[in-house]
Amino acid sequence: MSVDLPTPKVGPVSRYAPKPVRVVLNWGRRYSLWVFNFGLACCAIEFIATSMGRHDFIRLGVIPFAPGPRQADLMVVSGTVTDKMAPAIRRLYDQMPEPKYVISFGACSNSGGPYWDSYSVTKGVDQIVPVDVYVPGCPPRPEALLQGIIRLQEKIADERLSGPAIAARRAGRFAGHRAATAADVTRGLVARP
Repeated sequence: MSVDLPTPKVGPVSRYAPKPVRVVLNWGRRYSLWVFNFGLACCAIEFIATSMGRHDFIRLGVIPFAPGPRQADLMVVSGTVTDKMAPAIRRLYDQMPEPKYVISFGACSNSGGPYWDSYSVTKGVDQIVPVDVYVPGCPPRPEALLQGIIRLQEKIADERLSGPAIAARRAGRFAGHRAATAADVTRGLVARP
């Protein structure tokens, strides 16, 4: 006796898809990350070194230098994030399609680095956009970025593709405070009394 199983579909009903289909879809997303590089300072040079022949993160399925944020699904923020640059980072992050991921690359983007006490430096890019993987160092070596990409790929492999799971992930990224818009992260130079 044979039983005909329904054909699994991708999209809102993907939570009902059998596990092998989810594995294949996650495998495809895991090894086809289009990177939107947001290089702000010296860490951007290390990012560029990671994309060159010696380290070559293309072999991990990471395609560097997406034409724009609408074609990218991974943003790598490398360098010192200033309060003036914060709205631009948020605006470009909002233009990226879901699912989207962020790697904070270097001490300056993680926490402000050696400039954390400056009046104009944001104390970490995680105050602007949700960060999936932090890569420490000042400047971090290209091998550290490769390790961060592998960590992100492991995280992607364990994800569910359903609409509610993506919405919950998006809402849970800013646990504790609401997601800011580009206008919300603009801070005036003079505080009102």
